[in-house]
Amino acid sequence: MLRVAEHAELSDTGRQRRANEDAFFARAPLFVVADGMGGAQAGEVASATAIEILSQGLGDGESTEQRLSATVQEANAQIYALSVADDERAGMGTTVTAAYIGENDITLVHVGDSRCYRWRDGTLERLTDDHSLVEEMVRQGQLTEEQALDHPQRSIITRALGPEAVVEPDSQTVNARDGDVLLLCSDGLSTMISDDQIAAVLAGEEKLTDAARGLVRAANDAGGRDNITVVLFRIERLDGGQGSEIEQTQVGLVTSQLPQAKASAAAPAAANVERRLPRAGRGEVRKSRRWKPGIGTLLAVFAAALLLSGVYFASQAIYFVGVDREGFVSVYQGVPYELPLGINLYREDYVSGTNLSQLPASERTIITEHRLRSRSDADDLVRQLELGRLGSGSP
Repeated sequence: MLRVAEHAELSDTGRQRRANEDAFFARAPLFVVADGMGGAQAGEVASATAIEILSQGLGDGESTEQRLSATVQEANAQIYALSVADDERAGMGTTVTAAYIGENDITLVHVGDSRCYRWRDGTLERLTDDHSLVEEMVRQGQLTEEQALDHPQRSIITRALGPEAVVEPDSQTVNARDGDVLLLCSDGLSTMISDDQIAAVLAGEEKLTDAARGLVRAANDAGGRDNITVVLFRIERLDGGQGSEIEQTQVGLVTSQLPQAKASAAAPAAANVERRLPRAGRGEVRKSRRWKPGIGTLLAVFAAALLLSGVYFASQAIYFVGVDREGFVSVYQGVPYELPLGINLYREDYVSGTNLSQLPASERTIITEHRLRSRSDADDLVRQLELGRLGSGSP
C-alpha cells in the first residue's frame, strides 16, 4: 500500500506578473496544480474554481481514472458556466494536472500545459504531454525540442478547462515505488528551466521543502516571466498491513504504565530498594545529607528516569489515529497522553485529506476513540478512509 511520506508546495508570482493566477491543492491522497488564464481576475477565478471542485472529492465511475476524470469534467462545466454568465470572464480557463495516490498506483488526469514529472533513482521522467500548439508541432516533427523552448507561440494551449462546454482530459495510471518523488508544476517552471536543470535541483536537495524553494528560485533567476507553482510529494510503500508481535506486546505494556507516568509512582519501588541498603553510621548519614542526596533518593530518581524513558521509547513503536487542529484525520506516533510541563508522548506522523466532518457518525467514533495500533494498522485505517472503503463495522 502507498502513502505520502513527505510533501512540499510553493507558489510564486514571478518577476514579470502582478498577480498570481496559479492555484494548488495538496492533501493526501490528492495533489493538484492549476494555472489560470483570462482577462482581469478571470484566471484566478478559473483556477480557484477547479481547485474547489477537486478538493471536494472524486466523482462517479468504476475506476479511479473515471472518477477523477469526471471531477475534472465537472470543474470544466462550472468554469464554462461562469464564463458565459459574465462578459468580463468570457473565455477564461485553467490548466489542471491532478495526481491521486491509490493503494498500489497513482492516477493522473491532465488538461493543458502544466506538467507531472517522476523522479526515480536519479532520473527525471515527464509523465504528461502538453496540450499546447508548440508541443503539437514537436510531436508532428515540425519543431525540435530546442526550437520549442524559445518559440513565440509557446504559451498558446490547445486544451483547457472553461473555454468549451466539454473537455476531454488525458488520464493514466502509473506505477509507484518506495522513494519515488512526483513533481506537479505550472509552465512558469517548465518554460523557464530545462528538465536537466529540474533534475539537478532534485538531486541536490534532500528535503522537498528545499527542493521546492530551489526550483522556484531557479525559474526566477532565469527571468520569472510567469507565475511559478510546484507541488512535490514523496511516495512510501507500506508493508501491506503486517503488524509485528513486538508492537502488539508493547501496546499492552505502555497502556499499563501510562497512569504511573502521570504521577510519581516510582517512589514505592524506590522505598523497597532503600530498605535493603545497609544502615550507615550516624556521622556518615550527616555527611551525606550535607554534601549530597541520600542513596535512596538517587535510586528513586534513577528509577523514575528509567520508567519515563521506558515509557517514551516504548511509545515510539505505537500509533493511533486522531484529528489535527483543522479537523483532518491524521496518524500519530506514540500514545495520546501528555506529561506535566506540556510534554507530549506523541507526534504527528501523517495528515490525510479527509476531514472528520465528512465522515458518518460511526466512522467518527472510530477516529476519536484513539485506539492504540501498530503503524501498519493505523496507516491502513486512514488509507481506507481516504479511499472511501471503510465500512461502518470496521475497527
